[in-house]
Parts: sequence; C-alpha cells; structure tokens
Amino acid sequence: MRFGDERESENIEDRRGFPISRGGLAGGGIGAIVIVVVGLLLGVDPSTLLQLVAGGGGGGNPAPVSGTSRPTGPRPDDDLKHFVSVVLADTEDTWQAAFQRMGRRYEDPHLVLFSGATDSACGYAQAAVGPFYCPGDHKVYLDLAFFHDLSDKFGAPGDFAQAYVVAHEVGHHVQTLLGITSKVDAMRQQAGGDRAQANALSVRLELQADCFAGVWANQANRSRQILETGDVDEGLRAASAVGDDRLQMRGRGYVVPESFTHGSSAQRVRWFKRGLTGGEIGQCDTFNANEL
Repeated sequence: MRFGDERESENIEDRRGFPISRGGLAGGGIGAIVIVVVGLLLGVDPSTLLQLVAGGGGGGNPAPVSGTSRPTGPRPDDDLKHFVSVVLADTEDTWQAAFQRMGRRYEDPHLVLFSGATDSACGYAQAAVGPFYCPGDHKVYLDLAFFHDLSDKFGAPGDFAQAYVVAHEVGHHVQTLLGITSKVDAMRQQAGGDRAQANALSVRLELQADCFAGVWANQANRSRQILETGDVDEGLRAASAVGDDRLQMRGRGYVVPESFTHGSSAQRVRWFKRGLTGGEIGQCDTFNANEL
C-alpha cells in the first residue's frame, strides 16, 4: 500500500502488555477458552457466545493485575501498530466524507490493541476469537499477533491483507451507525431458536461488512491513490482465507454450510470485490440479494 507521511488515528487504545483481572465468566481466561472451543465445535460465532455469557456488561477500561504495570519503551509489532493507526485514520477520512454525502454524521470508532486477552462491553475475549467489533462500546478489538497468523498459517500475507481486516471490522461500525446491526438483532430475536436462520442473518451481515471494506478501499484509492500492484490480490486472498468453509475444513476436516456465520470463501471474495469495484454503499445490500 502507498502510505507516505499519513496521519495516525488518535482513536487507538493500546492495551498491549497490560494484564487484566476479571472475575466471573467461568474463571476468566479458562472460561473464555472453553467458550471459544464450544463455539467452533457448534459452528457458532465465538464472539456471539461471549456476548451472551457476559450479558452485554463488563465495559470500560481493563483493571491492571495487582503488582503489575504496563511495559515501557519500544515493543514488538510497533511497526504494525503504526500501520494499523494509519489505516484507521484513512477509514475515518473516507467514511466521514461518505456519511457527509448522505447527510449523516460519522462517529469515529476506537481501535483497541491488546495482547492475549482483554475486556470489552461485549464480554471478556481472548485472541483466539480473532479481531472483532463490539457495538456495545463502538470499539474494534485486535491482537496484532493475528496478522502473523494470517500470513503464516492462513497464507494471506501483505499489508493490504491486514488493511482488509481492519476495514472489515470498521465496516461493522458503519452498520451500527446506519442502524443495520440493530435491525438484524431484532430479526434474530424474531427467529427465536432457529439457529440456521440466525446464522444466515449473520452471514449477510458479515458479507456486507466485507463489501463495505471494499467500498473504503475504492474511495480511498480514488482520493489518495493508496493501492499498489498486488494489493488487490492480497486483499482477495485474505477474504478467501477466512471463509467459513475453509476454516471448518482446516479445523474439523469437513464443512457444515448451515453453521456458517461469516460466509464461504467464494462469497467473501465476491462481496469484497463488489465493494472494491463499485465503490458505493448502495451496492452492498446483501439482505435483499437473491444470491450471495
């Protein structure tokens, strides 16, 4: 990606190396691990389970463990922190302009960098959950170690692959501001205990966030020429790498489509490419699309 002396976002909350103490949730970290494993086995988004167990509470800043303090001085992955901060700043500029054209006001999200585990308004979460957005506090949560896994374990290296991850989570923030997330939550409640229907709604929500990530890249490139040769391929590889079918085959050796919560690799690539090519929010209506 082509970033020069671009500004860094002021909305970065760095919790890396800051141990936290959290009571409840079945013993804190171990409980979170159990929830993640159960979610993966059942084909349910682990972050959804974390929200349900936490009851939507537990927001605010993490509490330091007694007798410990945050490390000082340079830390590993500070270069990634800088990159993420620049990407976040670019999403702020892009979405502020897009919302202004719609006659709306864009509110910047905060991005929390953490290492291992952290607390959020959606519950206590570990890095095993992966990057996620919490609508309860309008924050994106990211352990930078995920980028190493994306490259080394999932075969999707590159700076634009990393930017796609950030832009996807910011896409969920856009959905929250537009009222889409709350409508989907209401539809899930109407579905009652129909897990297949709830999963199908989640897939459409996630694919729309992929499309929004593409919209950001399109508009940012038109305004600031950020894309270089090979960047689009990096983003498409990343979208494919985190498809439900590919992750399930990797984790359990077989695929259960009705348990998908994010969409197949082909679907994620298709909707990210759609936003990237068209560059307009109106082209990301996954909820009225006959075919995903």
